[in-house]
Amino acid sequence: MDIKSVLSEYLRFPGISADPSAKQAIADTAKFLAGLLSRAGATPQIVETAGNPIVVGRFNAERSDLPHVIIYGHYDVQPVDPVELWETPPFEPTFRDGKIFARGSADNRGPHAVAIVAFANLLARRPDLPIRATFVIEGEEEIGSGSFPQFLRDNKAELSTGDFVMLSDTESPARDLIAITIGLRGVVGLEVEFEGPNCDLHSGIFGGAIYNPLQALAEICASLHKPDGTVNVPGFYDDMTPPAGWERNELARLPQTDESLKKFCGTDALHCLPGYSGTEATRFAPTLEFNGIGGGYQGAGSKTIVPAKAFAKITCRLVPAMSPDDIFQKVSAAILARVPAGIRAKITRMQECPPYYICPPNHADAATMPNRALAAAFSAAHEIIAAQFGNPPVYTRDGGSIGIVEEFRKVCGLNSLMLGFFLPESKIHSPNENIDVAFLEKGVKTYEAVFEKIADAGKA
Repeated sequence: MDIKSVLSEYLRFPGISADPSAKQAIADTAKFLAGLLSRAGATPQIVETAGNPIVVGRFNAERSDLPHVIIYGHYDVQPVDPVELWETPPFEPTFRDGKIFARGSADNRGPHAVAIVAFANLLARRPDLPIRATFVIEGEEEIGSGSFPQFLRDNKAELSTGDFVMLSDTESPARDLIAITIGLRGVVGLEVEFEGPNCDLHSGIFGGAIYNPLQALAEICASLHKPDGTVNVPGFYDDMTPPAGWERNELARLPQTDESLKKFCGTDALHCLPGYSGTEATRFAPTLEFNGIGGGYQGAGSKTIVPAKAFAKITCRLVPAMSPDDIFQKVSAAILARVPAGIRAKITRMQECPPYYICPPNHADAATMPNRALAAAFSAAHEIIAAQFGNPPVYTRDGGSIGIVEEFRKVCGLNSLMLGFFLPESKIHSPNENIDVAFLEKGVKTYEAVFEKIADAGKA
């Protein structure tokens, strides 16, 4: 199989999970993917869910004596808006300057197609390969993977026989510096609503006698941080564990600096947790962020009112050992304790997923040795990436959240090997999303060699 020709077909399907009118496109994408897995040598199955189908591909499913790898990906993609900013149509794959431009090229069809193509090529060379593989490719990741936890519970007996999960839904900093992601921040969201009077009031007639919900909201939101940037919530940092020295050293290998971060973001100053650089803060530190705030009149001109309601949307990013439930309770309690008389508060729990962390089993600090297949996979990835890309991989935590990674561990007891096969310039979620073809071709060789090393290492 050739990754370029595969993506020329695969990227034509407008499988936008956020678009209710895209159901047929989603079904067509799943059908194509099942066919692709069949061509690669796996036995495909389209599993219907309460939402979009999950495509499963199995190889050597009956062989419990072989190392068992679960390969995860997602075939759904982000909306393409604003479409007028695309230089070429988002679902007509276009090759220029060594890159392929299309929605989903980097997130996530290109990277998981790398694994499928690598598996096909390896089986063509070694049809009796002593490995058991299960591909699990979902269609709801871009809208929160709502059906995935139930799929894991329904298929726990099969999937928990796996040795580990392998996926590529994370970023690498440069073409010659591949990231192995060992940690992900978790997240928990809150929507806070304040109510004051029973309707919007004339600010001349009633102003000065009524506590304005917008004022109360602004005061309380401002109180949730101290001037040095730390979160002003009792107990917020109780479970935070600082990164090990070797992790900070690994992060120093990244080309990003505080100056380049400021330039990229268009700001003249960073506002970080004391003791952390900007690059460190986005990976190692928890946060409390305001994602939206509103209330009262939003139209043109003036409308002199005391509004009846105001709201704020808040998310907290969590580092390993922190609990979404614990942080939700602490932040909620801090807000409710500061609500003034005359204001009624309502807090709604929104999205959440726990953080994830694994110390690389090939690292001296690893406390316990995981199963042989996972250890072999990390060691193989280190060796092969160094050979393919000219530098050893950098072991990093990512600032974002991928809920399914911890879900695999919680439900099935599986850790993950995460290889970054898109780049900062790939423009994921944006117009003109793209991926470097030569970069993906090296990724195919990397996956192929890792699969072969795992197979030859044998079952734990």
